[in-house]
Amino acid sequence: MASKLTPFSKLLMTVIIVAAIVLGGRWLLDNTDIGNTLKNQVSDSNNTTKPASKDNSGSDAPSDVINIGVVTWGGYAGGQYFNEGFKANKNSRFYKDYGFGVDFKVLDDFVASREAFKRGDVDLLWATIDAFPTEAGEMEDEQPQVVFQADWSRGGDAIVVRRGISNVADLRGKKIAVAELTPSHSFLLWLLEAGGMTVNDVEIVAQASAIDAAEAFKAQSVDAAVVWSPDDEACLSTVAGSRILESTKSASNIIADVFIAKKSWVENNQEKARQLYEGWMKGAAEINSNDANKQKAAQILAENFEGVDADWAYKAITNVRLTTHGDNQHFFGMDKDFSGVTGDRLYSRMSQVYKGLGYIEGRTPTWREIANSSLIRATNLTGNAHNAEAVKTFAKVTKEEGEGKEAIATKRVSISFRTGEYQLDENAKYIIDKEFVEIARAFANARIRIEGNTDNVGGRAGNVALSQKRAEAVREFLVSEHGMPSNRFIVIGNGPDKPIADNSTTAGKAKNRRTDFELVRE
Repeated sequence: MASKLTPFSKLLMTVIIVAAIVLGGRWLLDNTDIGNTLKNQVSDSNNTTKPASKDNSGSDAPSDVINIGVVTWGGYAGGQYFNEGFKANKNSRFYKDYGFGVDFKVLDDFVASREAFKRGDVDLLWATIDAFPTEAGEMEDEQPQVVFQADWSRGGDAIVVRRGISNVADLRGKKIAVAELTPSHSFLLWLLEAGGMTVNDVEIVAQASAIDAAEAFKAQSVDAAVVWSPDDEACLSTVAGSRILESTKSASNIIADVFIAKKSWVENNQEKARQLYEGWMKGAAEINSNDANKQKAAQILAENFEGVDADWAYKAITNVRLTTHGDNQHFFGMDKDFSGVTGDRLYSRMSQVYKGLGYIEGRTPTWREIANSSLIRATNLTGNAHNAEAVKTFAKVTKEEGEGKEAIATKRVSISFRTGEYQLDENAKYIIDKEFVEIARAFANARIRIEGNTDNVGGRAGNVALSQKRAEAVREFLVSEHGMPSNRFIVIGNGPDKPIADNSTTAGKAKNRRTDFELVRE
């Protein structure tokens, strides 16, 4: 009968076996071809391990990073220039001055960008105040806060039209390609209103993006399209006889790019968010003040936007107003004397417009709920470079020059005067405020022609003189009450010479007693 092994014997045997395996394995690795092959495979595997992220200086990238979602657009150049690029790096002035990194993520897909914001993949995300009412309600769970304005579009958006269309009235019944519920859509709505029209007067051909709208126009499947610059130039070179009907160079206060953040993020990162804003505004001011800085910013954009060269990027920056600290103070209503377009005015108006068109269901958060001016209020930036944009100055034109200017859009407004009088009563002022003042503010860089018109009752000479005085009274009201520059207006009295209805009827006479407001080309 075999003897039984003791526990110690079992342990000793186990140690001997393990040692034999280890020594045998080492001998195989060091003395056979199979062993050398295995060692090389392990070495290659270790060498393919990704090193720590590096910045341009070769050191590790910042660990504390703010992630910002953007699109291929020139209006965010202030932050990207101050960051010395799109990726978080220690050459960034955000890192050198404030100790954190900034990473810009290009998210051109609209839906994907919103999902990234909801997931927390980005801390700040681009939006435009004109179109934000259409999505603010759906994002209510995230409690989005508008924390600062980055730019105004100033030529970055345009409406291109085929041969034979020279003004807004010519768009009646035409096919217009536009990306709905985007800044392009807002621009079109404003222009139609300036021409006394609505979307019911045209045929909207919905597109996924402004890029698609440009392609539809180049294919000549539509009569007009709302596009981005420099796609407008490509459209003109492709479609013979086409032209730019209007752009945000004149419609200067319609499309406002802003950044939103979740309320919880702002509250938990108040000082860091303020420093982000401060650095961004410094960058914007430097680009606005110096062409070499703009060229540097353009190079940064060209290196980070796919398929973009420095020339395209330079034009993209030129076609916006990079907003300053002073502009943000105006936008957030912090200057009681400012009479231009504020975020509140634009957001509130477009909320009503889109709701009236049936694009918004349910409640839309108010401006007070989404606007967070804490970063602007806590920041102190002084000097001319940080001042708000000055009101555009207009050279005075003669009556003959003014009469000869081509009208882009005509808004006809009935303003009642007592017989033989030209003073505006309170009801007439209310009508002007309601029907035209917001258009005049939105198209702040456009010259306006005010034409007084009468019916045919009475002598022609007297009617011409009276209509001239009535048009002048309207101009003086817009200057004194709303702070608009006097030279911006061209004032003309037509008397009975331009009827739009039959003067033989009471209804026709009433239509002819009107004031025409026209946006005109320089």
